[in-house]
Amino acid sequence: MTTPNTYTYEEIISQPKAWAQALEVTLAHKEEITRLWEDHPETRVVFTGCGSTYYLSLAAATLIQELTGRGARGIPAGELFLYPASVYEVNQPLIMIAISRSGTTSETIAAVKRFQQGGHGPVVVITNYGDSPLAKLGDLTIAIPAGQEVSVAQTRSFASMYVAAAAFAAQVAGREDLLKAMAGLPAIGSKLLETSQPLAKTIGSNLNLDRFYFLGSGPRYGLACETNLKMKEMTLTHSEPFHFMEFRHGPMSMVTGTGVVIGMLSTTQRSHEQAVLDHMESLGSNVLSLAESEADVNFDSGIPEAVRNVLYLPPLQLMSYYRAVAKGLNPDKPTHLSAVVELNLE
Repeated sequence: MTTPNTYTYEEIISQPKAWAQALEVTLAHKEEITRLWEDHPETRVVFTGCGSTYYLSLAAATLIQELTGRGARGIPAGELFLYPASVYEVNQPLIMIAISRSGTTSETIAAVKRFQQGGHGPVVVITNYGDSPLAKLGDLTIAIPAGQEVSVAQTRSFASMYVAAAAFAAQVAGREDLLKAMAGLPAIGSKLLETSQPLAKTIGSNLNLDRFYFLGSGPRYGLACETNLKMKEMTLTHSEPFHFMEFRHGPMSMVTGTGVVIGMLSTTQRSHEQAVLDHMESLGSNVLSLAESEADVNFDSGIPEAVRNVLYLPPLQLMSYYRAVAKGLNPDKPTHLSAVVELNLE
């Protein structure tokens, strides 16, 4: 299969190596992670980032609350900077987990500094650059250099940091079984990239399609937001993310025969989620499903649902990549965007 020589493509197909490093680095900090968590037993968690890493924060916060029962939220760093009182409760200590590919994003750095000045609690940083300004602010920093990218749109970096966040969640939940299972992700990811690529190219290259809706619930909603963002950034195509059940409450009025409804199906709630896809198909929409099995894209991973969610990303990243190429766009350099947003927030 011939492809244009772009950084984005290479970053997508090479990402399983970054997943492996994310696991290695996070596991190397096991004792520090456990100690930090146990030293703050009544503390809630706030994840933060900007753009892609805000969506990562949504996914990671939902996962850590699901696994530990401890309250967690994902909040944009810009909101923490502008409206901290809308998030921080009086006398309620927090652990902040700040996520940034570059470690130089202005809003994230400003939010962390304000959090520290307020004495709210410790800060964990997840980044691809261990020598960055943000990395130096962390009480604990998990740096994954293998996730670094040249492209503006995050693919390999996002997935690597998501794997680290999922491993962090499994560690603080005391789930050694999940951590052990995650070791199989890189090999499964490499196979998935190969098997899903033809379908991703077929759908992505079909310019008769004019709108994409990404559905994901629970820990997958943040990933639906992120894959939607890739479609917007790379291809300048109308796309939106929704929770499965919410799609029926108004958004399905936009369903047409030139649209695609993409479902990140779980195992635990498969019947309810599949019913939404079946309904949209009956209304004339094209439907694409991703799941562990019995879907258009099958993972066949054998990995527990809580820690296999990164597998939804590669096929949909490839789909956006191929659509950008088909439209004659440069996926490495999306319109109006830069890799890092740096602002004067003094």
